[in-house]
Amino acid sequence: MLAEADEINDRDYVNSLARGLEVICAFTRTRPRMTLSEIARATGMTRATVRRFLLTLVREGYAEKDDKVFSLKPKILELGYSALSSMGILEVAQPIMNDLARSLQESVFCAVLTGEDVTYIARASSDRLVNVSIAVGGRAPAHAVSTGRVLLAAEPQDALLRYLDRVTLQAFTSNTLTSKVKLRAEIEKVRLEGYSIVDQELEIGLGSISVPIRNPDGRVLAALNVCCPSSRSTIEEMRTRILPELQQASQAITRGL
Repeated sequence: MLAEADEINDRDYVNSLARGLEVICAFTRTRPRMTLSEIARATGMTRATVRRFLLTLVREGYAEKDDKVFSLKPKILELGYSALSSMGILEVAQPIMNDLARSLQESVFCAVLTGEDVTYIARASSDRLVNVSIAVGGRAPAHAVSTGRVLLAAEPQDALLRYLDRVTLQAFTSNTLTSKVKLRAEIEKVRLEGYSIVDQELEIGLGSISVPIRNPDGRVLAALNVCCPSSRSTIEEMRTRILPELQQASQAITRGL
């Protein structure tokens, strides 16, 4: 990924496009609605520059303005879905996820990294009456979920350091990691082991386990996840019972791409 970026010279670089993308990425789960001044501070751009980008996004249907507050509209998801569809990952992953959900009798998700959050792009539910209530298109803070740690572990070191520098590690439960030093160590552990288990860091009573989904060249495209209510699965059970099936499912998706 970095090698490809190095091949782009200054003449080919479209600065306005890069800055427009930076405006889009300024919106996060914790900052879904912002004023012009807040976006300018978040991006380091002038108010006039940010205003032009925002009004363009509004005109094209990717954002909306309510008085002095701007927010993104669902149409923005089309950008990510177009990229994922062109890779074929959604078509390949869904039937495999359906089989995995039936086999494990747990909810299965696929997620991608979007700024400081993860966005869930596919899900499969088991036959259980009670399932995890995460919707396609829903977002969660990357630092507090196993999908986020798997995806952060796949980032280049410079990108990971930038993330750690800007992110605010909000505590959602008493288990949430809020130390950047400890989070970085956990991400490095995930990079070495190839999977992540998170125990009740986003929500009490909910654990999760995730592995990367790679393309045939080995690049991480997304994270495959199983959410496990703590009443049904211990951490050790996730590691011994769920992890092998999760890894097999991920490998099957890669073979299908």
